[in-house]
Order: sequence, then structure tokens, then C-alpha cells
Amino acid sequence: MNYRHAYHAGNAADCVKHALLVVLLRAMIAKPKPLFVLDTHAGIGAYDLAGIEAAKTGEWRSGIGRLRQMPPPALADFHDLVGDTDVYPGSPVLARALLRPRDRLALCEWHPDDAAALKRRFRGDPQVQVHWRDGYEAMIALLPPPERRALVLIDPPFEKADEFATLAHTLAAAWQRFPVGVFAAWYPVKHRAPVRDFFADLATRRMTDIIACEVLLREPLDPARLNGCGLLIVNPPYGFEAAAVPVLAALRETLGEADGAATITRLADE
Repeated sequence: MNYRHAYHAGNAADCVKHALLVVLLRAMIAKPKPLFVLDTHAGIGAYDLAGIEAAKTGEWRSGIGRLRQMPPPALADFHDLVGDTDVYPGSPVLARALLRPRDRLALCEWHPDDAAALKRRFRGDPQVQVHWRDGYEAMIALLPPPERRALVLIDPPFEKADEFATLAHTLAAAWQRFPVGVFAAWYPVKHRAPVRDFFADLATRRMTDIIACEVLLREPLDPARLNGCGLLIVNPPYGFEAAAVPVLAALRETLGEADGAATITRLADE
């Protein structure tokens, strides 16, 4: 409940997460059937990079600030959606920008002030529902959707020591309820051991068709630093992996250090 994303908005991890989210959504709206998008940890929707919080950390300067200096061609779609203003769009605003008239977006936020801000932002939008509720609980309650097609973005703050275990447990439970849904879960990479344990936990849960897209800014040797991040995707849509390869490479080249890396790893077969 203490986490406020305004301090971190537009940083390198946001750029990785949101650039891949755009690729995912483009792949899913290529099909004509209606789509349900669920954002389980939505925040306030957009963030002022000139505000007090962003200025205090300056993290955005090594993220979206660096990308804006010379946007790589592979990130043109993401860059065009983000724009060049002091307002950085979070996942709710990016998802809403790509929705078609027949699609629906549900946003969940547990911090009461952020949930209220999110409700104000989307007040009067018939395609967006904002819920003041726990995102993990919502994954179970709101699935399966009437549309029978869904992208679920799970972006927890990782404040708690057991966040990886909670994520694995809830992801598996939601998948059991809706095994054809596309699930995208963001995770930090500080050092390798927690991520290895997370992958091993998922392997015991008999889920299928899982990949992990990662961008390492540097070798993950210092557990006190955020050295990279990943997006774990269950049921990646057709064409996503091929489209993600140049995006990941551009993110690594633009945001990473000399020993950075970008990878797609298959964790479970279809």
C-alpha cells in the first residue's frame, strides 16, 4: 500500500513492459472478435514527468527520456503512442488508446487514492470499468469474460518478499479458470535466484505455452539494484514472438549497458 508508481514512471522497466504490451495488443486486435483487457495493478493511468515524484528520482531520464532522444525504428509504434509531452501514459492509457469500439477494459487498483484518481480519469467512458479492489482477487472474479478473449496484464509492485509465490499461485488459478486467456506478468530482475525459483514454481503447476521476454540492463550481479525485468506471457498470440524480437533488441541497445542482454525463453510448450 506504500508503493506509488509516480516515482518510477517512464523508467527503463516501464519502457520494456509497455513496449511489449503494445506488441501484445497489436497482435490481439488483429483478430476481429471483441477483446477484454484486465489490468490488475493499474495505478493512476498516466504520470507527470515534471512532477515532484518523478523529479525526486529522475528514473525516467534513463528510460523514456533516453528513448526520446533518438527513437529506434522498432520502437516507433510505442514512441508514437507515448508521445513527447511531460505526461507519461501508463498501461491503462496505452491500452485504452488501442481499444476498438467493441472491446472492453477493466482496471483494478487497491491504493484508495490511486483508485480514485483512476476513476476520475475514465469517468464517463463506457468501455472502461475501474475497480477499487485487489488485482489478484479480480483475476479470479472477472474471468472468464463474456468476450471469451482476454489479455490480463499483471504488474505487481513487488514490495512483499513472497510476491513471486503469490504471482505464481494466482496466475495458475486464473489460468485454470480461463486456460485460453493471454496472461502477461511483469517481474523484476535484481539477481537470478528469485527468477529461477519463480520459473521452477510455475513448472510444477502444469501450465502450457509460456515464454519469458527479458531485457537485462546489465549483468544481474548486484541484488540491491534493478538490473532488468521480464514479461512472462502465457498463451502468446500468433505473431507476437516474431514482432517482439526487434523490440527487445532495440530496448537493450538503447537502455542497456555493454553487458546487457535481450532474450525470449520458452518455459513451457504448447
